[in-house]
Amino acid sequence: MDYIQPRPSSIVAALYTARDLKVDVAILHGPSGCSFKHARLLEEDGMRVLTTSLADNEFIFGGQEALERVLIHAEKTFHPKRMAVIGTCVSMIIGEDLQSALHATTVPSIAVDVHAGFKENIEGVILTLVAAAEAGWISAEELARQRRLLAAANEVERLRGAASRSYIEPERGDLKHTAAQRLLELATSGARGMAIMNAKKETAYMFADELLALHEVAPDAPIRYLANLEQRGLPKVRLDAERILQGLEAGGLTPELVGALDEYGALGDQIGEEIERTNPDFVLLVGVPHAVPARYTEGREVFSITNGPRQVAPLRELGHQHVLVEVDLHPKTLGVRSIVESEFGAVLRSLV
Repeated sequence: MDYIQPRPSSIVAALYTARDLKVDVAILHGPSGCSFKHARLLEEDGMRVLTTSLADNEFIFGGQEALERVLIHAEKTFHPKRMAVIGTCVSMIIGEDLQSALHATTVPSIAVDVHAGFKENIEGVILTLVAAAEAGWISAEELARQRRLLAAANEVERLRGAASRSYIEPERGDLKHTAAQRLLELATSGARGMAIMNAKKETAYMFADELLALHEVAPDAPIRYLANLEQRGLPKVRLDAERILQGLEAGGLTPELVGALDEYGALGDQIGEEIERTNPDFVLLVGVPHAVPARYTEGREVFSITNGPRQVAPLRELGHQHVLVEVDLHPKTLGVRSIVESEFGAVLRSLV
């Protein structure tokens, strides 16, 4: 059965990928309201998002002139180093030639002929990366790597995530103070633990705080810390990893590194093998906890923290005893350059 709950949009995925490629100005070629919320959020992250504001007249006669006009305006007004034209359902239906419009600007630019009709939003990422590879912005090797990672992330969502069934009731998870009290009790009792961040891109700015908070309240506890902050991926992803690692180290925590911020979907077995090797009594898993198959966490007390209300039920089915949600995490981590305090971290710190 197809999904009957809203799913991520390929157009929005293309916008976020343009941001990761250090695009300064993205132009949505479509109606003014298309992807409005995410366009505004991305402006908080330093990428200007403009629209050609196509209306009923352009739906009939085409909007090529409007697109060229906005491209010229963007170049003159913002002096960008890179631009991207992102298609929409309207531009696809009326058959706009996005690539030909790029002659209107001298700025290095790509055109992404995308729409929201793809069943999987990763199509928007792939189309953007293909255009970037053709423009020489990324290598063929990086494009192939990204394809593998996207397929792995999609498989995790299909097997154990929000795409694992046609509809999942959103939940807010367990009470944070109750889980924090239990985690502190374990950490100060001498029980062996692991605290693992396997986070997706910029969400790590807040998920990292939960590891930092645990280290602050139980600095001498026998806890092994892991984080996916290795230096690989698109330009912004590498920069985010560097900043977050510096923030952790400034707080007195130097985690072991396991994978990169864009590898969250492919790290399940690697993280699981580290769990088996350590054999902890309890595990704190933050970011994309469902990437780790249940066979690695069986028989251990698991605290998992996600930012997706529709991820709560699948995590409970994996046997995680404490499932928590950081509500509104994504908007709070856009545009930031240092670690952001999490709600769970704040609760944990308040206990001591």
